Amino acid sequence: MKLENLKPEITKLINQADQIPILKMQRICDLLQSQVSYYDWVGFYMAHETERTLHLKSQAGEPTDHTVIPFGKGICGQVAVSNENFVVEDVHAQDNYIACSIYVKSEIVIPLFRDGKNIGQIDIDSNTVNAFSNKDERFLEWVNQQVSTIL
Repeated sequence: MKLENLKPEITKLINQADQIPILKMQRICDLLQSQVSYYDWVGFYMAHETERTLHLKSQAGEPTDHTVIPFGKGICGQVAVSNENFVVEDVHAQDNYIACSIYVKSEIVIPLFRDGKNIGQIDIDSNTVNAFSNKDERFLEWVNQQVSTIL
């Protein structure tokens, strides 16, 4: 499915008045993982500033043991420190990669900002090498902008 075609559905999920934010985030994970063929795992990690850790709040795909990640560790931890998008074409070429599954080949992590502060991120794994493009980056930035409005 084209990423742009998912925007109306995400907007609808965000605007549901009877749903709490964490449930909306879970539904976004479920939607992305089920509708984008190369999004094999989708999750939102939120920052715990005083502990300097990321905590998994919602996810779709295979369960992971990595529910808490220290800032600086792995791709997600690096994004928590750098505040920049991180696209990994081949996870096996990364020294600081935390292996979640033997099947994961590439990863994209986009920081989630509210009022200019990095409060979390969306993390997507793919079982395909070099799965993510500039279109994925722009789309996921848009997704995070929508999510920031409910947090």
